[in-house]
Amino acid sequence: MTLIPENFHDTMVGIYGSRAEEWVRSLPDLISRSEAQFDIKLEAPFKNLSYNYIAHGKTGKGRPIVLKLSIERKELAQEMQALNAFAGRGAVEVIERNDQLGAAVLEQVLPGTPLSAMLDDRASTEIFCEVLGRLRSLRVPEESDFHQMRRWFEAFVRYRNRFGTEGPLPDHCLAEAEAILQELLATTTETSLLHGDLHQDNILQNSEGNWAVIDPKGIIGDIHFETIQYLLNYVNRDGDSNTVLNRRVEMISQRLNLDRSRIARWGIARGVLEACWAIEGGADWRQGISISERFAKL
Repeated sequence: MTLIPENFHDTMVGIYGSRAEEWVRSLPDLISRSEAQFDIKLEAPFKNLSYNYIAHGKTGKGRPIVLKLSIERKELAQEMQALNAFAGRGAVEVIERNDQLGAAVLEQVLPGTPLSAMLDDRASTEIFCEVLGRLRSLRVPEESDFHQMRRWFEAFVRYRNRFGTEGPLPDHCLAEAEAILQELLATTTETSLLHGDLHQDNILQNSEGNWAVIDPKGIIGDIHFETIQYLLNYVNRDGDSNTVLNRRVEMISQRLNLDRSRIARWGIARGVLEACWAIEGGADWRQGISISERFAKL
């Protein structure tokens, strides 16, 4: 069985550039070392790999696991720290890890049906509220190196340094997003450890019907920001994008006692951030601005 897909090299080089060349060449050795250190046996890689190498496997005692290997070792370590911080609140278990190797062995959620498979958007949003309710109000662990919210929006600074006021983005959009970000940072009253990427495909159901979260970014900031990634995905389910957004925000704000206006303002800033990231990646920035405009209507 081939543990490394044929197109994985090209995928990683396309994302990380030439520095991925050596890492991909070292993968067979990393896999072998991981199997030996953690007493696991890999069975097959996940389909459509990107950013990381992830494979199914089992421990020596037959427990189903997932091995995750990352070229970004520091980011993987932060992800594992976040999962450990969320332990007992619905996050997958970190069984073992080696930060120097850039490797982690995780509980495998079976069957692992993502929340995105639930086509009833109202029912999906109810589950999202339940999951976020469990993760919410977690005290930030001491001696942690999680991303601060201001750092998460550093693309604003990079854009200004590169373009000033003469870049491709309508400057009034970026100026408004910068002002909103400053206001939100200054008025945050509930600072928590956030998952940071809590969307439908990072919430998985197990065979007992319970839901577990995977792949946290680990961000310290306003709890209202935690809703945004869910709101950005599958935006046309059970209605047009504006109807769906309004319905979701109404449900989330009521069930979790969150401020609808703060959610909307984070969405405005997040849309412009998406546009800045798109420009850095050579993609179309207009989708980010359309996200921002949709939240502005709230």
